[in-house]
Amino acid sequence: MLSTKEHENMNHFERIHVQGFRRLHDVELPLRPLNVMIGANGCGKTSLLDVFSLLSASASGELKSAISEMQGLGANLTLERAQSMSYDLRMAVPDSNPLVYQLTLAPTGVAYEVAEEMLWQQREAVPPPFKHIQSRHGDIRYFEVPNGGLVRPTWDHNPLETSLAQVPKLFREPEEFRKQLASSTHYHVLNVAPRSPVRMPQPLRPAQLPGADGEDLVSCLFYLREADRDRFEAIEDTLRAGFEDFVRLDFPPVAAGTLAMTWRDRNFTQPLFMHQLSEGTLRFLWLVTLLQSPGLTAVTQIDEPEVSLHPELLSLLADLMREASARTQLIVATHADRLVRFLHPDEVVVLDVAEDGLATATRAGELDLEAWLHEYTLDEVWRMGRIGGRP
Repeated sequence: MLSTKEHENMNHFERIHVQGFRRLHDVELPLRPLNVMIGANGCGKTSLLDVFSLLSASASGELKSAISEMQGLGANLTLERAQSMSYDLRMAVPDSNPLVYQLTLAPTGVAYEVAEEMLWQQREAVPPPFKHIQSRHGDIRYFEVPNGGLVRPTWDHNPLETSLAQVPKLFREPEEFRKQLASSTHYHVLNVAPRSPVRMPQPLRPAQLPGADGEDLVSCLFYLREADRDRFEAIEDTLRAGFEDFVRLDFPPVAAGTLAMTWRDRNFTQPLFMHQLSEGTLRFLWLVTLLQSPGLTAVTQIDEPEVSLHPELLSLLADLMREASARTQLIVATHADRLVRFLHPDEVVVLDVAEDGLATATRAGELDLEAWLHEYTLDEVWRMGRIGGRP
């Protein structure tokens, strides 16, 4: 596998606490570079992915649109138990205390308000903390250097968007926090229908990611072949490890500025075009490209990467995710026992539904599994019900 140094100085988010969001009524979870969530349907895996999508939208000034797409704030409150939803997200800062971001959203009629928001860091040995943002019910305050303290904005502040996305960017670490959170990217199961973008010739354009729908897969791979040959060869080597008859990828032009991509197989004299490949082959090609991409954002979320993949490919997928987690913080939801076999307990998050119908989250590495793992693989321990996360 390729060894790279991208994002080597990136500060990871180290803990999240969610209250009042769907089944996540009160869930606190330490975060690692690789976080693979397992559990039954309806246990909160997708909700946790949606939490990061919502926080990402809040950091990029798109909170209103994100809440609207989720059918409004009220539709996402913990049923019969919550009047607001709150988030506490912490980012590790080298040689210093973590940055802490706290956000509370509350319904107001058919809309919502940013009820409370604070971004702070404990800089001294004793309180009070240094506050970059402190807002409550429309009373917006942020730290301004010339005044040496918290001031109210003298410009129009959109009450439906967070101050994190609006206040001046005066300090490196808070802006790094905002940019990393805003860059969080959510990938759903790749669409591989007959006329889907990933199966069609594509316009050639600069692309360091294959796109959520594979719309830039050809451009991304062509760019890597021309500009980052080692990485492109690592992708082809991974494909050869998964498909013994794979030879290489080619990029025949089909029109001015448009390329197709073909898959050379040693069993055929003619190349296979993308529309001729199986669903699993296409999805694996897209996943390999995504996880090897130099354009990975600070946080990458992938929902059910195992869909359509042959079980023998899941070992390669686990290795790819582990390597990519050195360059992006990966949050993955899966139902695949076989994928779990190739993971370490510290990489697995077990989500369960308690008797009260609310979700719990536990890292498998925090459970006493040593004796079990002497005799069984992690997926077998999961199937036996020893770590939870079963229907």
